Amino acid sequence: MKLRKVTAAASVALALAVTATACGGDNKDDKGSGGGGKKITIGIKFDQPGVGQKTPDGKYKGFDVDVATYVAKQLGYSADNIEWKEAKSADRETMLQRGDVDFIAASYSINDERAAKVDFAGPYLLAHQDILVRADDNSIKSPKDLNNKKLCSVTGSTSAQNVKDKLAPKAQLQEYGGYSECITGLENKAVDALTTDDDILAGYAAQAEFKGKFKLGGFKMTNENYGIGVKKGSDLKAKINTALEKMVSDGSWEKAVEANFGPANYKNEPAPKIGNIVK
Repeated sequence: MKLRKVTAAASVALALAVTATACGGDNKDDKGSGGGGKKITIGIKFDQPGVGQKTPDGKYKGFDVDVATYVAKQLGYSADNIEWKEAKSADRETMLQRGDVDFIAASYSINDERAAKVDFAGPYLLAHQDILVRADDNSIKSPKDLNNKKLCSVTGSTSAQNVKDKLAPKAQLQEYGGYSECITGLENKAVDALTTDDDILAGYAAQAEFKGKFKLGGFKMTNENYGIGVKKGSDLKAKINTALEKMVSDGSWEKAVEANFGPANYKNEPAPKIGNIVK
């Protein structure tokens, strides 16, 4: 095999490429430092109106988005320096462990199984499993009234099964691919009720196109303590807790609740105390 001679021009080009690469390294985002870096990457839900949603025009809205934006600002990052990533439920622990995101605020309920893998700041919201029904339906006044009713939830969710196992064994479970499909089914009377966390239900009901069409049952069937997930051992946990306490004390937390859930007449719990997990 003959070796090709490296020309002088090629040598210069190679040197310039190496130099450019080295210079480019200086521009790499300083992530996970808790402040002072150019970008911070935050995981949220993209498909939960009122909670975490990426809108068709590419904007990000919802209570979790407002909380995360406030926290990021306290950590030293402006809204323009936030990179949002979709954090699907099944992917959240892995995203944190791999360092794909700096923290996650995505209707992320704190439980022992998750806390063994990641750390949680907060909680910053106490939600409850509830149902959403049509505004003119007065037949469901308690969970037991779901017996023989068509109850919708998302495929793989434990919410509907929880109702059937513990509260209404004769409920007819209808599993759809997403909550939006359940909402359409509820609107068209294909199902009688939709169940998941009450803040998620309120977020849907608060959308302009659904104004006055639905109402929450107010059953409080479980306690869901929403926390902000960080990598195990991260010093961000303490810094985020400080930011959350400030958000409550300066009134920003209450404003975010009203802005995102108010139109659905969501009767939210008071802001929880940091570290207080309601079982």
